[in-house]
Amino acid sequence: MGSGSRTALVEDLMERFPHVPREAVIKEDLLRGGVAFDPSALSDNEKGEVKPKSYFIFSFDHGTLPELGEAALRRPPEEIILTGGPYDLRRTVVSVRVNPSSPYRVAANEDGVLGLYLDGKRISDVGVPPMPEYYRHTLSNGKSVMEVAPTIQWGYLIYLTVFRVCQYFGAKEECQYCDINHNWRQHKAAGRPYTGVKDVEEVLEALEIIDRYDTAKASTAYTLTGGAITKTVSGRDEADFYGHYAKAIEERFPGRWIGKVVAQALPKDDVQRFKDYGVQIYHPNYEVWDEYLFKIFCPGKERYVGRDEWHRRVLDSADVFGARNVIPNFVAGVEMAEPFGFKTVDEAIASTTEGLRFFMSHGITPRFTTWCPEPTTPLGKANPQGAPLEYHIRLLEAYRATMDDFGLSSPPGYGPPGPGRAVFSVSSFMDSLSEQAPVEA
Repeated sequence: MGSGSRTALVEDLMERFPHVPREAVIKEDLLRGGVAFDPSALSDNEKGEVKPKSYFIFSFDHGTLPELGEAALRRPPEEIILTGGPYDLRRTVVSVRVNPSSPYRVAANEDGVLGLYLDGKRISDVGVPPMPEYYRHTLSNGKSVMEVAPTIQWGYLIYLTVFRVCQYFGAKEECQYCDINHNWRQHKAAGRPYTGVKDVEEVLEALEIIDRYDTAKASTAYTLTGGAITKTVSGRDEADFYGHYAKAIEERFPGRWIGKVVAQALPKDDVQRFKDYGVQIYHPNYEVWDEYLFKIFCPGKERYVGRDEWHRRVLDSADVFGARNVIPNFVAGVEMAEPFGFKTVDEAIASTTEGLRFFMSHGITPRFTTWCPEPTTPLGKANPQGAPLEYHIRLLEAYRATMDDFGLSSPPGYGPPGPGRAVFSVSSFMDSLSEQAPVEA
């Protein structure tokens, strides 16, 4: 590929898909392929003015820590904001995924102003998140708020990974695109603090610090998540383990945040427990729609629950939470992972749209995360480039068209929709929806 070829691809897709915001074209490309950081654009970790990347659950990098060079020692920012430039970009929040060999690079110009460069040309200004006041305070045991309760999506979401590993373990059970267990190991190996099971009191103390110093009330929601629990953790099954944090949070801070939980698709009685504990939104992620690919890519989920039962439970959970509050995630792009995935964008989009229609016809609005091919995962190793950018752009088009077909609007708990307004940072689905959506309650 000659110089300027990525620019040509990006501009071609902007022209071919004028209904997809051009901001989303660049954002998807950064999410699927990563971005390089000049040393001038790295943070001073927890001592600086910039909010650093917290590695809140997965690595979301295109290299292991030892391969990231200086970015492993001085963390890049958690997210970046793109504005202006030759494409006149509206404010776009993008989760940072580091790739030292990306054609995209964040660097400061001679005046010290950060910009995003593609194929050597400056294409936008870059804003970085300021260090939040609550990150400057530690828990009584010395742990940092960033380690216990990091915030993402420009401060909108508190991300509580309360169980840092997954009980789907090894090649026969781990999801083939997921590096949660490796990410745990690499942080331990690098001597970084990375708490395996977070103590409920620690979580509450971190939230107290956030509540005290987040005077603008920018943090609006929290997500409770972690690895799948097939047996028990600390003597509790999955519903009880994740649920008991929600119960404690809601008792201490009633109604302060929208409570969300990411867990497996559980039987209805377990889902009811989440609701009883005060959780408002349930994310029973279905990961990939195609039956064959689900079995290959999610062997643990197939073995313990099974695809058909998983989908049945997702639909059942709408009886408990209401369809709008059940928001299953899928990993956009793994449909095209070699050697098992679809060979053409047409086939992949057709399959994924079938899944969207299945859920949306029941009033359930899935969301998606743009696949980051992490190198320690089987699919990342085999597909370092991820899925084609065209797949991601056409998915945004298909997603919005399917929502319109079923008269659905953007799901709750994600902040404002629309280009220039969205804060959801790990895919562009919120950036590409209409701004005319109802205001969140």
